Amino acid sequence: MFKRVVRQSKFRHVFGQAVKNDQCYDDIRVSRVTWDSAFCAVNPKFVAIIVEASGGGAFMVLPLHKSGRIDKAYPTVCGHTGPVLDIDWCPHNDQVIASGSEDCTVMVWQIPENGLVTSMSEPVVVLEGHSKRVGIVTWHPTARNVLLSAGCDNVVIIWNVGTGEAMITLEDMHPDIIFSVCWNRNGSLICTACKDKKIRVIDPRKEEIIAEKDKAHEGARPMRAIFLSDGKVFTTGFSRMSERQLGLWDPDNMEEPVSVHEMDTSNGVLLPFYDPDTNVVYLCGKGDSSIRYFEITDEAPFVHYLNTFTTKEPQRGMGYMPKRGLDVNKCEIARFYKLHERKCEPIIMTVPRKSDLFQDDLYPDTAGPEAPLEAEEWIEGKNGDPILISLKHGYIPGKNRDLKVVKKNILDNKMSKNTENTAPAVKTATSTPSIKSEAKLEEVLKEMKSLRELDIPLARWAGPVTANHHDSVPSEACLEKTPTNIPR
Repeated sequence: MFKRVVRQSKFRHVFGQAVKNDQCYDDIRVSRVTWDSAFCAVNPKFVAIIVEASGGGAFMVLPLHKSGRIDKAYPTVCGHTGPVLDIDWCPHNDQVIASGSEDCTVMVWQIPENGLVTSMSEPVVVLEGHSKRVGIVTWHPTARNVLLSAGCDNVVIIWNVGTGEAMITLEDMHPDIIFSVCWNRNGSLICTACKDKKIRVIDPRKEEIIAEKDKAHEGARPMRAIFLSDGKVFTTGFSRMSERQLGLWDPDNMEEPVSVHEMDTSNGVLLPFYDPDTNVVYLCGKGDSSIRYFEITDEAPFVHYLNTFTTKEPQRGMGYMPKRGLDVNKCEIARFYKLHERKCEPIIMTVPRKSDLFQDDLYPDTAGPEAPLEAEEWIEGKNGDPILISLKHGYIPGKNRDLKVVKKNILDNKMSKNTENTAPAVKTATSTPSIKSEAKLEEVLKEMKSLRELDIPLARWAGPVTANHHDSVPSEACLEKTPTNIPR
């Protein structure tokens, strides 16, 4: 019997190509902060890059079409007082981005439709709750306005950006620094990789650990963990001999890995990027000059090496375009934005096909920008799978809703802690200012009326009171009834 040696896969011959120089973003001073995040975030409208900034932290937001040399005076988003460590675009609004910083805060920004014209220092909302630097920010995949942040205080906080409040705080689950946090497909669970060498699967709403694996990778260097669409967990880390490893785990049985692969002895942390539509994982090592990709299937050995795309320059960071931002007419299945020391270079991955027709097998329906849930529904226990869209005719962006933040009155905080339902507190907070202003208006009108009744010509005594003008001084009774701030 003839046995096939090479496993067939339509992604074996993925063709990677860096774009021409004039399509790169040049003269960008990429951040030198020693933190293992991607430093770059991309969506179908903008590319955001964390940059060097004197006296604080900043990142640059460029419209995708604005390639070429970027002026040194180009506006930045610069509201943080410490270096920015991580940024993430909202999956439900292409103009909203969150940033975490060394100044212990998380900020959420609304970028204008056509990009920045002047530098932006006023965020839509500031989220304060961490006591040490915030190294991870990631949006909920299916619930609107839900944002997760993790800091070096070993705390995970889940925020409702719409009210600017923390909904869930996971404090005692991680004894050491959290290296990575990832939501599952419908946002009901998170998985974390921690410096104590444990991988944890957590139900954030019940605030309990569902599964954990000690020494998933025995090496001391940072690990990464991401959820796959079938609920399995994919990890990257280091062996005791400092070899880079990949692992595949089933949360229902974390004792033994589904699969573990040794790779090489480089010391760069492997950043995994996952495409849930095709089950392909791309690994970009910090300091590497290559992107490796693997297909994950149900047949042994489960994680199948496909190929490697190699360039000459090492990468400082990497941005990954969501599926709806790709060019389906060119059979593009992935696009990366590779950060060099002074530029950002897009790398396009295509599957060569002879036909010009839409390739259904490469582009199954993918997650669209519409959110199936609101933050309040999610915290009450509802789950929703991503609302899928077809890419047959290319993705046409719709109108984004503005991010509105309804802040509560600080005075109501004590009351709202005792009450479970937060909606009435929001209403009272928004209505109190109008009641105060109405009362003031009535007071002013009464004073004006009493002045008219006295019938004193204002011009006579509006001047300074002097010894020579006894006749122009009004009586004490008048002064009591007269407002002191009458314009002269």
